[in-house]
Amino acid sequence: MPTAVAPRASPHPELTVFDLDACTWDKEMFELREIVDPTRSRRGSLGPDCGEGVVAAMSGNTPIALHPGALRAFQQIWLGTLETRAAAASSADTPLAVRIGRSALDVLEVFPGVTVRQVFAKGWPEGFEGNLQIGRTPPLSPDKARTHFPILRRETGVAYSRMLFFDDCNWGDHCAAVERGCVCEDTGLGPVVVRTPRGLRVDDWERGLSLYAARVASWNDAAS
Repeated sequence: MPTAVAPRASPHPELTVFDLDACTWDKEMFELREIVDPTRSRRGSLGPDCGEGVVAAMSGNTPIALHPGALRAFQQIWLGTLETRAAAASSADTPLAVRIGRSALDVLEVFPGVTVRQVFAKGWPEGFEGNLQIGRTPPLSPDKARTHFPILRRETGVAYSRMLFFDDCNWGDHCAAVERGCVCEDTGLGPVVVRTPRGLRVDDWERGLSLYAARVASWNDAAS
């Protein structure tokens, strides 16, 4: 059961949940046919003062690249700038699409030698993957509010109201469904949600953090 909000709660979400296709990165995995080949990766700048690393994972001749806001988010999570851990809620629609997506996680980098997979693993016990809910094969489904988020809640122990969720929502309004359908009994609140129809931009990332911080500020004011 979710617990009551503690005074002076952290302004950062306990769990930041990312949709993958067309949100975290620029491709839809169902359109691809080949597992990522690490030997064909494209390298480039990871941002000012961040060095060079893998900026595109290759599925056949198709590059898969992180959106700028996702790169910024993963860099901050890796550095510990934010007191949050990462999770994925993706409804990739075929087992092959899931495998391609997971192979991209293993190759794309946020700093030289630091993969997106490592960012998702940061702060969890070794080998834990309960924070990676990818696909729609049972027990998952196309409905993230019915399957992905209840599983994330169970596996991570994080209350819905302590989550921040980014989704492009171009194939259905997952944000609205999760916001309405995944709520804490004590507060009636679900995750803070941000729609990213153009992919996760830096301003989307910053807006999500601001929205979550505003929620926490209201809790802290009420507890004062």
